[in-house]
Amino acid sequence: MIYRFRVILDNDTEDNIFRDIEIKDNSTFEDLHYTIINSFHLHGKELAAFYISNDNWEQGEELPLEAMDISQESFQEKELNTIISATQHQLIYVYDFLNLWTFFVELMEVGELVVGTIYPNLIHAQGDVPEEAP
Repeated sequence: MIYRFRVILDNDTEDNIFRDIEIKDNSTFEDLHYTIINSFHLHGKELAAFYISNDNWEQGEELPLEAMDISQESFQEKELNTIISATQHQLIYVYDFLNLWTFFVELMEVGELVVGTIYPNLIHAQGDVPEEAP
């Protein structure tokens, strides 16, 4: 199975800046992280985390890519299908905690793998990414 996500850059302008991506459902959160930074052309050297979200885009439980202490679980190797479901289909992704690039990640569709397609797959890009975090 594949997940089709829309990843929207939270910005204060009227510009719609988003990427539609396909990724295997058994890919890790680290895979999704790299797919997002590559599709938005971010340099990828900063810390990042995902957060559970609801239909109102309220930030919930943190899903850190790197655990900061031994009591915290790392989601780096955790598969997407262990969190993403029909009832849990929205995440907030924050990249670079100093500049706070913030993205809304929403599952748009679940589909079948297409033979010959290399995943993850950027299927649509709209808008130019600003030089600095909005």
